Amino acid sequence: MNKEVDKYLGNLDKWQQELTRLREIIAECGLTEEFKWMHPCYTYKGKNILLIHEFKEYCAILFHKGALLSDSENILVQQTENTQSARQIRFIGVEEIGKLQSTIKAYVFEAIEVEKTGLKVEMKKTAEFDKPLELDAIFKEKPDLKNAFENLSAGRQRGYLMYFSEPKQSKTRLSRIEKSILRILKGKGLNDCICGHSGRMPNCDGSHKKFDTIR
Repeated sequence: MNKEVDKYLGNLDKWQQELTRLREIIAECGLTEEFKWMHPCYTYKGKNILLIHEFKEYCAILFHKGALLSDSENILVQQTENTQSARQIRFIGVEEIGKLQSTIKAYVFEAIEVEKTGLKVEMKKTAEFDKPLELDAIFKEKPDLKNAFENLSAGRQRGYLMYFSEPKQSKTRLSRIEKSILRILKGKGLNDCICGHSGRMPNCDGSHKKFDTIR
């Protein structure tokens, strides 16, 4: 068991019992427990298979290549319409998790087999993603920002485009864009560290919070 996961679970105010039970079930599936993206992550020979994480209204298992699972029980959820590869199984109580224990294991074992075969999700190209009108407007005002964005890797560009396009309200989309300007100008992706204190470079591990650094 990973000590960072112990600490993460110990600090939860909500969903602690549920995520602890999911951890116990997943521990029986032969995966390596790690701590990535500030959540428990389970890997097979170094390849990410799934995360367990908490939200306001539910907790979940997130399969990195969930789109490739057969989903025989029709329980996988696509978090947003822009989510291409990952899929969730959502839970709202320990009893529900207990009833689905055998199903959870079956999905985990299938996810491992998908990774063993080397299957990959066919991802949309960056040009196929919608670009918010708010982003185009800011690019016209700030050509240096446009250049910096276009110099990002394709994966980082897609991450931003999905993040910016997700909200339904224009003011929320604009707020997300404005808060990300510094990151883009620094050549950083949405989840990259910009404070320089992360223990999981180049990924952010939340260390910036200790230094009151704006992401």
